[in-house]
Amino acid sequence: MSNLTLATQATQQIDLICRQSPIMPVITINDISEALPLANALLDGGISTLEVTLRTQTGLDAISIIRKALPEAFVGAGTVTSVAMLNAVVDAGAQFAISPGLTHELLLAGIDSTIPLLPGIATPSELMQGLQLGYQRFKFFPAAAAGGVPALKALAGPFSDVCFCPTGGINANNAREYLALPNVMCVGGSWVVPSDAVRNKDWQRITELSKLSIQALLQS
Repeated sequence: MSNLTLATQATQQIDLICRQSPIMPVITINDISEALPLANALLDGGISTLEVTLRTQTGLDAISIIRKALPEAFVGAGTVTSVAMLNAVVDAGAQFAISPGLTHELLLAGIDSTIPLLPGIATPSELMQGLQLGYQRFKFFPAAAAGGVPALKALAGPFSDVCFCPTGGINANNAREYLALPNVMCVGGSWVVPSDAVRNKDWQRITELSKLSIQALLQS
């Protein structure tokens, strides 16, 4: 199967995943016992696409636990920065992978991977590296620091077929502005999983935050 065919299939998979919810929460698990109740709280709030980062030692185990217990969730791995990490998240059962940036090696591995990779870009040059290998979907990171909504509007001109999941500096106050752009599929953020709520195991608060955020973003 050609690289272009594989990249097209990956694009279709990413589109399906990002259509599940306008918000893709960025989740960092410090205590493995928090993984399942946190995922359940988000699902109860209407968010079924979860990005579990590899910023802690519990990330891979959290992905495995959530995947086995909650088949209705779409569970991906964030902060994938190497080919070895990509292989590890596949073994853990992740359904997609997200990187904060890109390397040529990681892009090539993503094409051959059994799960789709959403590579991170912050500049047109990085975007063009992905396009050369057939990628059409990217994480725009760090979104606010890299120019935010004006930058995404500017990228839409020369790269009209490309869509993004912007992450970094996005919150309840500006998420709707990003989602109004035609080249934005969904937004990534951690405002629906505040660290104090997780620390206090206030799962109901996370569910309510998720519900309110989804309602606000879907209003016409």
